Amino acid sequence: MTDSPEDVVLRLTDVVKTFPGVRALDGVQLEVRAGEVHCLLGQNGAGKSTLIKVLSGAHTPDSGEILWQGQPVSFNGPQAAMKAGIATIYQELDLVDGLSVAENMYLGHEPHSAGFVARRAMRRGAAEILQRLGHPEIPAGREVGKLPAAAKQIVSMGRALSREARLLIMDEPSAVLAHDEVENLFRMVRGLTAQGIAVIYISHRLEEIREIGDRVTVLKDGRTTAANLDAKTTPNRELVSRMTGRTIEYIFPERTERAVPDGTPLLAVHDLALDGRFADVSLTVRSGEIVGITGLVGSGRTEVLETIYGARRATAGRVELEGRPLRRGSVNAAVRAGIGMAPEERKSQALLLAEPIYRNVTLAGFARFAKAGFTDAGQERAEAERVTRDLDLRPADVRRPVRTLSGGNQQKVVVGRWLLGGTRLLLLDEPTRGVDVGARAELYQVIRKLADEGVGVLLVSSEVPEVLGLSDRVLVMREGRVVHEAPAAELDEATVLDLVMAGSLLDGADLAGTAPEGNAA
Repeated sequence: MTDSPEDVVLRLTDVVKTFPGVRALDGVQLEVRAGEVHCLLGQNGAGKSTLIKVLSGAHTPDSGEILWQGQPVSFNGPQAAMKAGIATIYQELDLVDGLSVAENMYLGHEPHSAGFVARRAMRRGAAEILQRLGHPEIPAGREVGKLPAAAKQIVSMGRALSREARLLIMDEPSAVLAHDEVENLFRMVRGLTAQGIAVIYISHRLEEIREIGDRVTVLKDGRTTAANLDAKTTPNRELVSRMTGRTIEYIFPERTERAVPDGTPLLAVHDLALDGRFADVSLTVRSGEIVGITGLVGSGRTEVLETIYGARRATAGRVELEGRPLRRGSVNAAVRAGIGMAPEERKSQALLLAEPIYRNVTLAGFARFAKAGFTDAGQERAEAERVTRDLDLRPADVRRPVRTLSGGNQQKVVVGRWLLGGTRLLLLDEPTRGVDVGARAELYQVIRKLADEGVGVLLVSSEVPEVLGLSDRVLVMREGRVVHEAPAAELDEATVLDLVMAGSLLDGADLAGTAPEGNAA
């Protein structure tokens, strides 16, 4: 790659975007060259999402200059940006599940013949694009809703290529992918850059930046704090410092030495099974203990949490809280018993996005604020303010719609819901997905504080360092079974990855068969 000015396809100079009470972008500088992977880093709330929307035409900047292929531009909508050759793949894919692969790729610019959609030409074009991406096995006529997450992402990339995009913006593209699918994503990205297409790659995972990136720009509080850093050689310490304004040496809180109570455990799961998902899962969590579960996507880890919570009805086994059995398939029974859950998909499963922060915080204990058929909104707000103050929620106004918060602060709201009192067991599914390094450290402190106060925590995460750094004990799942259990202090990342990956290619493992050797259940 050369450094000549002709290679620069996108240049932002002093770009400003202000919303009521918030200066989201405060003089951003950015330069992207043809055929490079330019990584964009920053904490939640740093301005990355606003910048994406400016580039994709969803927002118009208040001031500053955007040069696209050497010419000043101002897009009046997403269609204008796409027509110019800028395409965006969002973390939450905006595909239409009921349409086919080809229909999604050409949605809004379908080929026509004699006034009718040329479906044969559309399928042929989609097949050629899939071949170009190295995935001819995906049928152009397949309904998108029936595809796995990784294939859907390929369709989104194909849609960008169908419009002959010269710049592809990818927002947390690996967040929904299994460990073995990320390398395939990188292979496709390298294929695109080899064709001269520029890629803006946004990720919270610094090891990904190191592997796939060429240069890095860092945002903090809407400003560019570092530009054009070498992605391969810039130390993590410097990147973190540029993102946070401080150096974070120890993300995980120190484990406090405390005696785990003997006798009946807080949570006891006995031979739990869900047909086609997992089998023979047994585990315990004691008061004040953090137990982590890790494994590949599809290993059954999320389904175990959802079954304990009652969101899925177990086909065998039982769940006990302090020796008392919980009714199968009843979330209400779990919540009444003192179990709370923060699911992986916070926007679709945990939050009322149009409602204010305080209403989301008080949702699980809504009845306590009701008197004579009316709710005491003042008491709701006061209790929510107490919780959000403890969590250092930003912005702190609990009357704001929760959809206006960054991902990390939305996750604080979900966890904060269970801090109003009465929660004895907290189930956390990917609690830091899409959360920046600074907000992660804050969430880890909250989780550890809850455990120190006697709350039991059962944590699911695909990030092995997170499980090892936060948990007291760790369970490893593979192909729907627990294959290993040990104190976190006795495990390292290499050992866990070996346990996770071994046998992961055994397609269609029979859950009714013999448990793998080493099952601690």
